[in-house]
Amino acid sequence: MDQELDNTVKVLLHKSGESNTFIREDVDKALRAMITNVTPARAVVSLINGGQSHLHIAVRRCAAQHLSDVVKFMEPERILSGTKDMADRILPAAAKFAQDSSPETRYYGRKMLFLMMCHPNFDKMLEKYVPSKDLPYIKESVKSLRQKGLGEIPLDTPSAKGRRSHTGSVGNTRSSSVSRDAFNSAEREVTEIREITRKSVPRNSLENFRDRINGIKQLLSDTENNQELVVGNIVKIFDAFKSRLHDSNSKVNLVALETMHKMIPLLRDNLSPIINMLIPAIVDNNLNSKNPGIYAAATNVVQALSQHVDNYLLLQPFCTKAQFLNGKAKQDMTEKLADIVTELYQRKPHATEQKVLVVLWHLLGNMTNSGSLPGAGGNIRTATAKLSKALFTQMGQNLLNQAASQPSHIKRV
Repeated sequence: MDQELDNTVKVLLHKSGESNTFIREDVDKALRAMITNVTPARAVVSLINGGQSHLHIAVRRCAAQHLSDVVKFMEPERILSGTKDMADRILPAAAKFAQDSSPETRYYGRKMLFLMMCHPNFDKMLEKYVPSKDLPYIKESVKSLRQKGLGEIPLDTPSAKGRRSHTGSVGNTRSSSVSRDAFNSAEREVTEIREITRKSVPRNSLENFRDRINGIKQLLSDTENNQELVVGNIVKIFDAFKSRLHDSNSKVNLVALETMHKMIPLLRDNLSPIINMLIPAIVDNNLNSKNPGIYAAATNVVQALSQHVDNYLLLQPFCTKAQFLNGKAKQDMTEKLADIVTELYQRKPHATEQKVLVVLWHLLGNMTNSGSLPGAGGNIRTATAKLSKALFTQMGQNLLNQAASQPSHIKRV
């Protein structure tokens, strides 16, 4: 049966290159039926053998699409913590598809990486099973996925159209009610996440401010009542929500910040994939706002991050903001950086020194006699002194030794 299955899948994948839309749709149906009625391991082998290296772009795309369905059904735990055969087949295939010449095929390759990257063994397994020549590109792709999310499938492609036209048809061919429920659950999840995202997507020109406020309140409700779904799709949701944190309407802006303050204790370290996009949205404009309510709300959000999120995740973005922001925001972020140094140095002394000293030398090296920084506005002397004292408390004489190697104008300060 295994050999017959491989041959059948090869023929079906070859037919996916046909120009006739009806044939392509029938191929999709047949491959979905195959996936639902054989073991995932057999489906993986047949799809990879039949389509991964095929010369026809449509065949590779079709194989990647259906392989991504298998990966979604299996979940990362079964792939990366189960038998070796799964990881050593799926990871190289995903890496190859992610580098394909076709945007659609690359999307499905990236989707497989996206579905697996939350697993704690993922990075180690990448190193082990992805060919060394592909590893740098794949690591960059994963980094981008963690920062920006997967994004939408390229529109108006045969694979996309076929996929949309047959949503939910899988369940009709399944012999196992358990498997059918799993796939239907996945479809419901996609619908739910699109709805959550739609409600918080920035659409200033199409919705009045009350609609945007209602969307923000709905996101809080979803976070409270359907947290697993929100956490599982956190990049996509907050990529849509982040613009609310500096909305042009001050009422929306304030509600978004207050809502963020409430969500942080609920999400805690689950915010790690979006910290680098979240902090600029919170601090860049709001900590220099002349609106006292917005400024206070932004300050509360930063404080909540420090209290509820691992400070190591905050170290680099806080350092970046303390170094490159202007005005009151620069002072506030420098003082907040000083606050986390005390706790963080005990756990990560090398990383703390490496990142925070860069900020300290920048501040000391550019501060004028009046305590301001050229072009930055505001007096930074008090915040710089607080940071210096926090570092000296932890580093002692070592701080003075490192200062001695700095340019003379820094040593004099």
